[in-house]
Amino acid sequence: MAVKDSYDYLIVGAGLTGAVFAHEAIQRGKSCLVIDRRNHIAGNAFTRSVEDINVHVYGAHIFHTSIRRVWDYVNQFAEFNNYVNSPVAIWHDELYNLPFNMNTFNQLWGVKTPAEAQAKIAEAVAAEGIEEPRNLEEQALSLVGRDVYEKLIKGYTEKQWGRPCCKLPASIIKRIPCRMRFDNNYFNDRWQGIPIGGYTALIERMLAGTDVLLECSYRDFIAEHPQCAARTIYCGPIDEFYDYCFGYLEYRSLRFSSEVIDEVNHQGNAVVNYTDRAVPYTRIIEHKHFEYGTQPKTVVTREYPAAWQPGDEAYYLINDERNTQLYEQYADKARTEGDIVFAGRLGGYKYYDMDKAINAALDLVDAELGV
Repeated sequence: MAVKDSYDYLIVGAGLTGAVFAHEAIQRGKSCLVIDRRNHIAGNAFTRSVEDINVHVYGAHIFHTSIRRVWDYVNQFAEFNNYVNSPVAIWHDELYNLPFNMNTFNQLWGVKTPAEAQAKIAEAVAAEGIEEPRNLEEQALSLVGRDVYEKLIKGYTEKQWGRPCCKLPASIIKRIPCRMRFDNNYFNDRWQGIPIGGYTALIERMLAGTDVLLECSYRDFIAEHPQCAARTIYCGPIDEFYDYCFGYLEYRSLRFSSEVIDEVNHQGNAVVNYTDRAVPYTRIIEHKHFEYGTQPKTVVTREYPAAWQPGDEAYYLINDERNTQLYEQYADKARTEGDIVFAGRLGGYKYYDMDKAINAALDLVDAELGV
């Protein structure tokens, strides 16, 4: 694609934030160029067809929101099915429903009423005798007791963060919701579903009319086209933009291992968590179940948490005191930029569910372009 001499906006990153901004800017008569260093659009929401199944390449992405304008917005670009996220957890040879609800408590203790479940939790919490939790382990024990912690929290959390729970800060867990009804719907949001045809097609429609360059690094591009745009919306890592002058912001990473299996139905659910510390992966995704697929084969993906090193894909932010202070240094420096706006998860060092990313992008549109 030939790059024009000038654009109103250079948008770095072809994920949800960049695509929403580009679409809205184009609708308002602005010219936009979107660049991304990957070889595809859609960021971590990227889906690819394998055996006619839309595979969530960077892990499960389940859309859910209670924000009316966001739900109305995404439905312009795709029809959503009625998928409801109802994961299950396997610990050794035992299977439990998630989130923690009356089905879970029945499986743990055989209780049948909320009063019985609440009494068991209160008894388990009292047995620990923890008044001032010093770490995540003690925090969890003080909230739900040992059965829930040992079987459904400890191993999964230690795999995710790469450290024992007794070495993690208590602040990671503020509360542990215990739903006193028989309800396996993981989310409490008003709307939920998966875009029929996958997220890549949805974001492709958002980017219609926008020039897009893939496999293109910002640093290389701007060296060749230093005056290509009046304004830049930068959705890449803010510390990388400034050559890590204050140090590296930290993340946890993930490794994915996918395989095609000659079965119609491998595990009977889209998401199965493995909460035993000895199992190296945190969960197995069977992608066809997101769209109620009946294909003759199936695709499963195992997710392995991984330590992050500069250059690795960044997934989970580490919101501890060090990184919060470091980000503020970068944010202060960014405020001096006249024509660059940092946005999105990496630009703002902030975790977003997809709906919150879209809502923040629409707020940015209002701030930049007016309502």
